[in-house]
Amino acid sequence: MKALSKEEAIEKLNMGLPIIFQTDTLPAIGCLPKFSEIIYQTKHRDKNKALILMGAKLSQILHYVNEVAVEDVIEIGRKYWPGALTLVIPKANNKKLNFIAKDNTLGIRIPNSSSAQGLINEIGPLATSSANISGLSTSFNANSVSKDLPEVDILGPVPWEICSGKASTIVAWVEKGRWRLIRKGQIPIGDSI
Repeated sequence: MKALSKEEAIEKLNMGLPIIFQTDTLPAIGCLPKFSEIIYQTKHRDKNKALILMGAKLSQILHYVNEVAVEDVIEIGRKYWPGALTLVIPKANNKKLNFIAKDNTLGIRIPNSSSAQGLINEIGPLATSSANISGLSTSFNANSVSKDLPEVDILGPVPWEICSGKASTIVAWVEKGRWRLIRKGQIPIGDSI
């Protein structure tokens, strides 16, 4: 494990390698979407489990949203992003991604982390997951994460700011104006919004 500058991290990502970086909730492992297979291999993650597409701003990820849900994503995104909310939305028909759910939905999020946003703003959206071996608990700081996944470099500077340690809230788009709570997390949202 090596702590990378943003420029070094971008170089690694462009080579198809994953990096670990802090977010506002939990440390994440990320790569460019076209190289998403590396996350499944590194984490020993079940290929049937989708990854999250993380952006730095709404305009970076909005074109991945199916047109039926765009207005709702803009509305809820402006209210809660950047922040600890993941939206599960129908994927745009013209986007080919190999890390989505079987029902053609995609999880999207914009973290409230200046280092994550700075990286993603320059490289573009990243396919992400929590930085841990699947099935094991997630570590919360750079030192612990580097022991869990020693072959993956991390975004510096180290030490990181403290993350909340609580996963993001997940809501799924149901139909125009209606969302369903999938997982309670950091943002307190009722069963439907």
